[in-house]
Amino acid sequence: MRKDKAETAHGTLAYMESEGLEGESAGPAVLFIHGNSSCKEMFAKQFEAPMAKRYRFIAFDLPGHGESSDAPDPALTYSIHGFADAAMALMEALKVERAVVMGWSLGGHAALEMLERWPGTIAAWITGTPPAGGADMAGGFLPTEEMGLTFKAEFTEEDARTQVRGGLGQSVEMEPWMLAAALRADGRFRPMMLQSAMEGRDGDGRKIAETAPQPLAVVTGGAEPYVNNAFLERVGYRNLWDGKVHVLDGLGHSPFREAPEVFNPLFERFLDEVS
Repeated sequence: MRKDKAETAHGTLAYMESEGLEGESAGPAVLFIHGNSSCKEMFAKQFEAPMAKRYRFIAFDLPGHGESSDAPDPALTYSIHGFADAAMALMEALKVERAVVMGWSLGGHAALEMLERWPGTIAAWITGTPPAGGADMAGGFLPTEEMGLTFKAEFTEEDARTQVRGGLGQSVEMEPWMLAAALRADGRFRPMMLQSAMEGRDGDGRKIAETAPQPLAVVTGGAEPYVNNAFLERVGYRNLWDGKVHVLDGLGHSPFREAPEVFNPLFERFLDEVS
């Protein structure tokens, strides 16, 4: 695995990538997009798996997160569609023409935008993300106090701990770098992201899920604290992978971190089938 940075109109984007294979036996690139106030290292359990040697895994810090710079033009970048634009800019900088996109939480909303807007999207996988938009956006989420942090401009350390803990689930150890990532995030993006959504400037996730021809995997934890799993079943997907929403029993908002032994085989099968 190597780490590097790329210059884009959305700022300097820090990324890491696995070696993958070369030549005819190589699988496509796989782009990982993390969640609100998190960072690329959340996907370490996938990069450590054998499948990372078969596929070119790429994970990056969204603008205003991790080791990436804050957005030079917040109005251009700090929205769901702006984060998708940043992901596409990274793909262009890395000369990646085709990729499978895996999005977690906020990253899942950006992945849906890429499913619609980036011609190189082979397929998408969303976890911790309801494919909702417009009038039904609220119905995609469960009403919890912690959801209020999603759009709060400034985090106290207690806020950051609550944010990280809610994303991890109770069984996963909170590591210092996770808390540091939540405190580092440029809080300006949170209310700006909300404003963009309220003004209807982002893609309609439900419409995308119901019209996109590419395969879409929808995977959720059975103990998901934020996403309304009942909503996931009501969406009329055009091309739902495996023909069903995958519910991982007992797991929370980040099953890929909580139980990689459950998550990784399913993810690898998805990659093998869609590529």
